[in-house]
Amino acid sequence: MTAVAERLSASRPLRGARVVRELVRRPSVALAALVVLVIVVGVVFAPVVAPYSPDTFDFAHLFAAPSWAHPFGTDELGRDLLTRVLYGGRTSLSIAAFVVLLAMTGGAIWGFVGAYARGWADELLMRLADVTLGMPVILVALVLVAAFGSSTLSLVLILGILFMPATARLARAALLSELEADYYLAAISVGTPPWQIALRELLPNTAPVLIARASVVAAEAIFVEASLSFVGLGVQPPAASWGTLLQKGYSNLYKSYWYPFFPGIVILVAVLALNTLGDHLQRILDPAKR
Repeated sequence: MTAVAERLSASRPLRGARVVRELVRRPSVALAALVVLVIVVGVVFAPVVAPYSPDTFDFAHLFAAPSWAHPFGTDELGRDLLTRVLYGGRTSLSIAAFVVLLAMTGGAIWGFVGAYARGWADELLMRLADVTLGMPVILVALVLVAAFGSSTLSLVLILGILFMPATARLARAALLSELEADYYLAAISVGTPPWQIALRELLPNTAPVLIARASVVAAEAIFVEASLSFVGLGVQPPAASWGTLLQKGYSNLYKSYWYPFFPGIVILVAVLALNTLGDHLQRILDPAKR
């Protein structure tokens, strides 16, 4: 009985406090989680954390170098760059959050329908996913944004749809492995309602893969949005994001080399931290990886 209990325990996803303990025991993922937390808290509480108002102009200190008064320096209008990075992060992270919500919801439904349907329906859905996966996301996003406009809503819809196929593939694979598990076959044989099996067993057991994927999608969304904004097809003025700050800094590179440096570093750190967190979360939460 002890051996059976241990096997059952090992086959269940980790939750709650056990996840936190597993994260702390891995220095790299603990650091990544801390970085993500610091960035999110700083962005969300920007009105409290930021040293200045985003609309405070100081024409006596244009392109000022980093100092105690302005840790990231100032821009072409004398505005504090640290403040602008914090407020710009609100736009970048908001877009990333909505892209994750759309991509994960649509992709999970897409993959689950294919796994449940099997047969020609599954084949059709997965071939459609394969076709879209073969296209470069940034290139397709450039074409679609140029065609449909670069509003925030357009960016969210375009990126969310482009990230759906990979999510659908993962969701389908995760659900198929659960549908072939002994517990599912046993539950079906004793007449357990399908909706009850789905809510109590299938969704919790496929959640680890989807949670890890969500972190990766967030990183990709931040990167692609920054890339589009850098070439002028992303967030449009007067709104600002990390990508628009990077683009503005690049255009003033010879006047202020630190202008593009700090937004670029923030983008790099955020993407690396989210990717690291997603990779380790899958290993921690997914029983098949442990």
